[in-house]
Parts: sequence; structure tokens; C-alpha cells
Amino acid sequence: MQFTISREALLKPLQMVSGVVERRQTLPVLSNVLLVLKDRELSLTGTDLEVELIGRATIEGSSKAGEITVPARKLLDICKSLGDDSQLEISVVDNKLKLKSGRSRFTLTTLPASEFPNVDEEPDTFSITITQAKLRELLDATSFAMAQQDVRYYLNGMLFEVGADYLRVVATDGHRLAMETLNLATTVTDTQQLILPRKGIMELTRLLSDEGGDIELTFGQNHIRAAIPEFTFTSKLVDGKFPDYNRVLPKGGDRLLTGDCQELRQAFARASILSNEKYRGVRVNLSNGEMRILANNPEQEEAEEVVSVEYEAEALEIGFNVSYLIDVLSTLTSDKVKITLSDPNSSALLEADEGSDALYVVMPMRL
Repeated sequence: MQFTISREALLKPLQMVSGVVERRQTLPVLSNVLLVLKDRELSLTGTDLEVELIGRATIEGSSKAGEITVPARKLLDICKSLGDDSQLEISVVDNKLKLKSGRSRFTLTTLPASEFPNVDEEPDTFSITITQAKLRELLDATSFAMAQQDVRYYLNGMLFEVGADYLRVVATDGHRLAMETLNLATTVTDTQQLILPRKGIMELTRLLSDEGGDIELTFGQNHIRAAIPEFTFTSKLVDGKFPDYNRVLPKGGDRLLTGDCQELRQAFARASILSNEKYRGVRVNLSNGEMRILANNPEQEEAEEVVSVEYEAEALEIGFNVSYLIDVLSTLTSDKVKITLSDPNSSALLEADEGSDALYVVMPMRL
């Protein structure tokens, strides 16, 4: 294997692919990146057995085909440390990767490409095409509500629900829920539900750019594949049943509140400074035209914020985890937020006043 490539052309795919590679691996080959050169196309593959990412670069000039795996982190650090307009001469000699650039020389250990795990190919069931910007918007609006290390493993990911004319994404950690729906014509006849793992969502979000064109998402029995010209991303799906989110959505709330997103977020953020560090609870008192936010902690410290809101229903006192409210208000892109409540023991439904279909549910706290 032998080729010459500019630092710039190698660095971008290498950075993306290295993000998938875990530092602590049980199998040594999993901390490596697979380099395959064939027909003047260099492909770089990284995997942790759950998520796989393939990046591509075109090779100019003379080259010799071949395949090998090299330590991902070391190769990336070398590329980063070289000058911006460096040319890299890469060759494999006696099972070592030799890299030359200007007056710098590096020799890296390798492992045979045959040891690198393949993602099992399986028949695809259906695919959808969506713009990268729109998919990124959906993921950004909901991914914060995914659980992190919940024993209910199906919550450590995001539900993709595909119907004949829509794509819906839902994330929940059991205390709050985020959901957004996009009108989209698909080839699906029966509604399909699939759960993507948390790491898959994070890596997929990194791939998407607002200027990029369309991305094709292909779903199989056990995997999802996303393809754009420079990258192919594959992730295993979570084998589990996602909770019925329709049962979580509050119905029949009769107390409606509208407020300024920015103002409310800042008031909650200030109050949160003196909330209990462990439980993060704040008390919200609603009365005609105003919201009072009260926080205190075991050190007997207190915070009080008063915000003008549009609210004309009867007075209400309700407790919330302040972090959950701040997360939603930070995600909403509208100027105003609409909050629907019914009583102190029922969840609050938050949504943008206009311009977005995203719905957010936050459970109340007993204080």
C-alpha cells in the first residue's frame, strides 16, 4: 500500500472516524482505524462494534492499493501536529506504516485488516431521505432528554417512528420527554418504531451540516445506515420496546401560560444557583399575570424571581426540577413559550408559541 495525500484531505475524515473509536478497548484492533485504498479512493473505517463510521478521500497521483489498520489516536495526533499545507507520503513496509512529511518521519505499528470486525450485512427493510439540516434540527430539539445510563436500556437512546407521511423522534429519561414530528412522504405502510442508541445519535449529529444536501437513512432489522457522499454511518439498533409516549402526553390541561423564553430561562437559571444541588427543585407560584420562582437549599439560602407572564387562570403552586425547565427553554428557538398545566400533581406541557412542532413534557416534583 502506498499513496500521497494532503494533510487537509486526510484530517477531516480521520477526525470524524476517530470520534467513534473508543480509547479503552477489549480488542486491540478496535482502537485502530482501517485504511483501504482501492481505485484511487481511500476509505477510513472506525468502529466500537455498536457504531461504525466510514470516511472517504480521493487520492491524486500514483498509488498502490492495499489495506491495513493503524492506531487511530496516534495517526490523528500526527496529522494535527503537521503544518497546514503538508503533503503526507504514506506506505506500508514490513507490516509497519511509514509516514513522511517534509523532514518528519513516523513509523506506526499495524494490525492486519483481516482482524478488523465487519458490520454484518442484513437485508434493508425501508429507507427515507431527508435534508441534513432538518434531521439535525430534529435531533438537536430532542436529544437532551435521552437517559444516560439508565438500567432501562431502551431509554438510553431515541425512538424513530416512521409512518406513511411523517417521521417522529422521541426521547425520554422517565422524568421528562421531548418529541418532534416532521411531515415526510415515505414508502412505509405500517408504522415502524426503532430505537437508536445514545452514541449513535451523538455521532450522527456530528456528521450533519446545515449546508449539506440530503441524507438517506436506511433501516434494517437490527441496524440503521446513513449515507452522505463523504461518509457512511452504521449503528446497531437497541433491541427493546420504547414506552408508549402517547400515555405520557398530558391531556386536558386547562391552565395556559405564555411567557418570554429568554426571560424565563434567565430567571430559572438565577434561581437554580440557590436550589438544592442534589434535587434541583424550584417552586413555581402562578397568579394573575405573574410567575414567582422560589428556590432554597439546606444552607437556608433563598432565591426569589418574579416574571411577568400571560396567565389568567386560578392560582397554582407546583414544583419542578429546574434543570429540566432550563434545558427546554434553551432548546426552543421561538421568542415565546406556551405552557399548559392542570394541577400540582400533573405534568406540564411546553411548546413553542409558533414555528415549531416540538412538544416537551416535564413531570412535577413534590417539594
